[in-house]
Amino acid sequence: MNKKISTGSSVQNPGDAYELILKIIDDGLIGPGGRLVESELAERFGVSRTPIREALKRLETQGVVTRDGRSLIVSSLDHDQLGELYVVRATLEGLAARLAAMHAAREEISVLRELLERDRDLVDNATALARANKRFHHQIHLASHNRYLIQQLVAVHQAMALVATTSLAAEGRGEQALAEHEAILEAIAARRPDEADAAMHAHLSQAYETRLKLDAGKIV
Repeated sequence: MNKKISTGSSVQNPGDAYELILKIIDDGLIGPGGRLVESELAERFGVSRTPIREALKRLETQGVVTRDGRSLIVSSLDHDQLGELYVVRATLEGLAARLAAMHAAREEISVLRELLERDRDLVDNATALARANKRFHHQIHLASHNRYLIQQLVAVHQAMALVATTSLAAEGRGEQALAEHEAILEAIAARRPDEADAAMHAHLSQAYETRLKLDAGKIV
């Protein structure tokens, strides 16, 4: 936790610190249950404790971090919260795919194809594939051309960072997920909104089921 991270620019305000803390949570550098200490984060980013303190207050208000006695830790999702999150995610992501099928530019579809082809090389690396998965989904969000939907999806994906493991770590899930991405992309490219929505719902349903199986395996 003491290693300083080079951010490329200095942190000037709590908003900068907020984004940096979110990034280390999203990247899995500090996972659910991990402690967030003002002094250590300030040293890590090379800033004073004031913007870190304000950023942590904001994250606590949003439920991304929570108090454990006197400490702040990254929040985690229980079984019911995970299910609720996937319901909302599937609805919003399905809408994004539907709108992308209606409004995506030819160039945006080309970018999605390129991302999908590059991602095939990552099928045996769950961590890298998880990052690539986020990029692919985010590109669909942008292709929806609905700023209000994109805002809501940002909040959903922040909450997804509170899940300790990626479903892509399950055996065979990487190849399956890429096949599901291809089905989503083909529906978007063919300008078939209903099919794009349905393909996205099927994709996230399978991801949720896989995650439940992974969690069940931890109990056994």
